[in-house]
Amino acid sequence: MPIRRRTILGSLLGLSAAGAVGTSASLLGTPTAHGVTPRQAPAERFAIGVREYDWSRGSRRLVTRIFYPATGTPGGNPVTNAPLADGVFPVVEFSHGLGGNPESYAPLVRPLAEAGFVVPAPVFPTTSSGTPGNVQDVYNGNQSMDVSEVITRTLALNTTSGDPFAGRLDTAAGVGVAGHSLGGMTTHGLLTAWPDERIAAAVPFACVDMGNPASSVTANVLFVHGDRDTLTQYSSARQAYAELPAPKAFLTHVGAAHDEYIWSGYNHTQTVATYVDWMRWSLYADTAARDRLQTDATSGTTTTRWEAALG
Repeated sequence: MPIRRRTILGSLLGLSAAGAVGTSASLLGTPTAHGVTPRQAPAERFAIGVREYDWSRGSRRLVTRIFYPATGTPGGNPVTNAPLADGVFPVVEFSHGLGGNPESYAPLVRPLAEAGFVVPAPVFPTTSSGTPGNVQDVYNGNQSMDVSEVITRTLALNTTSGDPFAGRLDTAAGVGVAGHSLGGMTTHGLLTAWPDERIAAAVPFACVDMGNPASSVTANVLFVHGDRDTLTQYSSARQAYAELPAPKAFLTHVGAAHDEYIWSGYNHTQTVATYVDWMRWSLYADTAARDRLQTDATSGTTTTRWEAALG
């Protein structure tokens, strides 16, 4: 992988080019082929539950909070250990950015759970709030491999006797992954340098190009980025987009910087509508959601650009 791809964010955060270059590592778990059987995506919003699991990958502790569709009244805060709603649900993992955690990314995590997805969100051991902020763990693949471990552990709950998720996860549809900033780079790494062929859908927000597309991964990929982002360069995300085969799309927030479009307010409605419908199409085979994507992306009070090659 060319060094230039991996040093854009590193130079901004004080990471040297030599320190940024790492080697690929094999994935934990056994990836399986995926295929989406068309079925009815949920039409209603769900309440949200959350359960915490204390997992690890070697010496790396991976506390993971899983947000999920729950019984109860939609619209409130996640309820710890709430009963699952009726149904079988696809899995979409979410990766936080530097200094974040699953709760700080509630504007992107909760809409997925409300829409009918099970969302494991790990707390990364070196880049979450209160840690040293070691961005090297993104460049050397540790976080991408952490995500693969979290996916393996989450899917295993489907056959874990007595676990609330047993028999409730759609393991045939493949999995979705998403993340912002360092989390977006972690997500892109799963499609490139540290591939996980279980991935059927990905949404890297504000990422940089982490390498050449892996032939083993067949995923629908949506990039979301501000064209005035000076931290994770827009041009690098554009390069990553150009390199990937269809199905793919790119939502540009015109005039936006690194993150305002993911919080409530500036273009947040467009971001979430597009992102959720991307996952509904990819993991529920919801063609109506696919057909809404352009409207999702462009109907708002601020300017966006929508590009897509959906195949």
